Amino acid sequence: MFTTPSGFSPHLACAEPGEDEEAPQEGPGPGACLADGPPITSASLDTLIQNLVPTADYYPEKAYVFTFLLSARLFIPPPELLSRVCELCIKQQQLDQSPLDTAKVRKFGPKILQLLTEWTETFPTDFRDETMVGHLKDFIHRIAPCDEAYWKTMNQMLQKLSQRLALMSKGEESIVKVSLNASSISDKLVAFKTKPPPIQKDILSICNDPYTLAQQLTHVELEHLSHIGPEEFVQAFVQKDPLDGTQPCFSDQKKKTSNLEAYVRWFNRLCYLVATEICMPAKKKQRAQ
Repeated sequence: MFTTPSGFSPHLACAEPGEDEEAPQEGPGPGACLADGPPITSASLDTLIQNLVPTADYYPEKAYVFTFLLSARLFIPPPELLSRVCELCIKQQQLDQSPLDTAKVRKFGPKILQLLTEWTETFPTDFRDETMVGHLKDFIHRIAPCDEAYWKTMNQMLQKLSQRLALMSKGEESIVKVSLNASSISDKLVAFKTKPPPIQKDILSICNDPYTLAQQLTHVELEHLSHIGPEEFVQAFVQKDPLDGTQPCFSDQKKKTSNLEAYVRWFNRLCYLVATEICMPAKKKQRAQ
């Protein structure tokens, strides 16, 4: 069973007795009650995937989309999840039939394009896998003949995705350079311990305005934070239960947490810098200053 906070999936909850609720237009499916009684806080993976798939009259809440796409990777790889979403859409909307029902596709098309756009914008690293991009293109090619605007939407989506991934790659390259420089500085510090330099400079001699210094450090920190994706926290903090025989679907792969690890190294270096600068003056009054 897959558990989600009820606050993130209110559409899984059943209506209270006596509430006036319009019946779903397409029969039991997304948006329908899963069970009688209190709100559902857990469901099978298949059911949760079903509730992720939009229809002409239904679209999952944004909080549910984010929560499920983030946490589902513990149980199913993103390429397989996207494949199953596409298969459900093809089956529900009868996209494998010819000719397509143009009116029906035009009602459904904007919903699935919205879901794919949210996915590419929130978790762009998922689409570094060419399989993901292939699934996306193949599916949009199915519905594009019904509306020329879908081609334009797909091209814009892929262009933004490419730009985002290029920016992330550039940031990761800079992280590697910073790590190499940090290693070089560490080697120099070892040499300084054996042969102290004749003149020592404190940080205030380089930048005597604490406000300006804080601003510059904030810019550096925000730059590090901008490259961290929410999926990195999932991979970094998921704990393996020694009594549990199952493993996360990415356990046999290299965890992609380089951006988060780089931020941790930066934070530690900043702490060391602050502590060192405070402890360098011999007098307490100077340390307080």
